[in-house]
Amino acid sequence: MRTAFVNGVVLTLAGFRDDVAVIVDGDRIDDAIDADDARLRDIERVDLGGHTLLPGFIDVQVNGGGGVLFNDVPTVDTIRAIGEAHRRFGTTGFLPTLISDDADVMRAAIAAVDAAIAQRVPGVLGIHIEGPYIAPTRRGAHDANKFRALDDAELDLVCSLRHGKTVLTLAPECVPPGRIRELVARGVIVCAGHTAADYAQTRAALDAGVRGFTHLFNAMTPLQGREPGVVGAALEDPDSWCGIIVDGFHVHPSSLRVALAAKASGKLMLVTDAMPPVGAHSETYMLAGVPITCRDGRCETPDGVLAGSALDMAGAVRNTVNALGIPLDEAGRMASTYPADFLGLSHDVGHVAKGRRADLVVFDRTLHVVRTCIGGAWSPL
Repeated sequence: MRTAFVNGVVLTLAGFRDDVAVIVDGDRIDDAIDADDARLRDIERVDLGGHTLLPGFIDVQVNGGGGVLFNDVPTVDTIRAIGEAHRRFGTTGFLPTLISDDADVMRAAIAAVDAAIAQRVPGVLGIHIEGPYIAPTRRGAHDANKFRALDDAELDLVCSLRHGKTVLTLAPECVPPGRIRELVARGVIVCAGHTAADYAQTRAALDAGVRGFTHLFNAMTPLQGREPGVVGAALEDPDSWCGIIVDGFHVHPSSLRVALAAKASGKLMLVTDAMPPVGAHSETYMLAGVPITCRDGRCETPDGVLAGSALDMAGAVRNTVNALGIPLDEAGRMASTYPADFLGLSHDVGHVAKGRRADLVVFDRTLHVVRTCIGGAWSPL
């Protein structure tokens, strides 16, 4: 059935417009046409009541949600629960993210994502494998006992996903450029993160095919006057993407504004690094045997180390607008269009435009989610 969504403010390819109707036919956007177009007479209409219609949010770093952590039980049911929790906050596409773990857990996680995509679990776009090929000195809350070298067998494992996208976060000083080239040649999207690399090592990794940086500023060498570090290489490079966590805890707002000013346009994307408390009542969980407590949105170990976040994508967009002063249209792109570009999926998602999948989110005037649509299926009012 074709449905026209009218009387809203729509983020189109040309920016916000309040004079268009978005026609959805099945799981696709059939068109975005003028609100007074005669073709609308024969189409069922849904009044958006002046709310804002944005492309559905895409989160490339989702460790958990709905009270569950992907590492703990890497199954289709866990992925479904995480997706349902984040859907309430506008996320229509996500990568279940596996924190550094044993090969058997990695194998189970990859199989679960393959099965979830085959079963059409809403929103699953692939997998993000964060570690274990990372630096002990920049481990954050990762379990250093899981760290190891990327040998031939594990390279084959990392490349074994049959459906969707694979993102791998690694430390450039732990994985040589030749290995990075192998990963990229086999379709893996490689990011640098949890790394003590210097500028030269990071630059060599970029030349070998690194496409992005995992949670910019966090768990990486900083920008300094005589040693630009990973942060300097990331901000300088015009072709790579950087994920940023805008929760008020991971990075100071001024540092984020510097990144926005320095980084090439369209190359900063919002991520949550979300943990089980998102969409759940419990504010405590276990990570690699360590109790994590979430207080006022800050998730940390008993030693005060940040351990992911309790951030959702709608909150990330609000913070980007309210704390960083970014206009809503650009904040919306940072949550949808730019992650789609990073994943190589902009032909299918990340835009409110003809032919794209009907993945949409409706915001009210306070920038809270009213409804979410994944593949033409709307959440209840």
